[in-house]
Amino acid sequence: MHTRTRLLRSIPFWVLVVGSLASIVYGVLQLIEKLSVMETTLTDGTATGVEVYVGQSVVVVAAILIGAGIVGLALALSLATAAKVFAPVAPAVEVIDWDADEVADEEPAAEALETEQPVAEELDADAAEVEAAPAR
Repeated sequence: MHTRTRLLRSIPFWVLVVGSLASIVYGVLQLIEKLSVMETTLTDGTATGVEVYVGQSVVVVAAILIGAGIVGLALALSLATAAKVFAPVAPAVEVIDWDADEVADEEPAAEALETEQPVAEELDADAAEVEAAPAR
């Protein structure tokens, strides 16, 4: 029987995973867009200060978003690994059959009484031999 861990049912865990992926995707899209605009306007000589200088800042912010998304995914992977390694062990549960007609514990108790009698007789015989032995 396979049980799902609590982490897989945790809403904050999935918000972290989805948010990290969204941050990476948005950062990559911004990075590609601004770099392509900067490249085309700089190569054809029509670049303005807004496209060049603001574009550089947008590229840095996009790189930060990508880095934050990667850190978030690494954290989610670490949490999933820790949840798997330190998962609580399910307790062993003995199922009791309340409808059973016979009780299985009565037979071993009777057998135990039968085996204890010869042992008691042997101990009595050993004690008698010790008492009968001559003292030195």
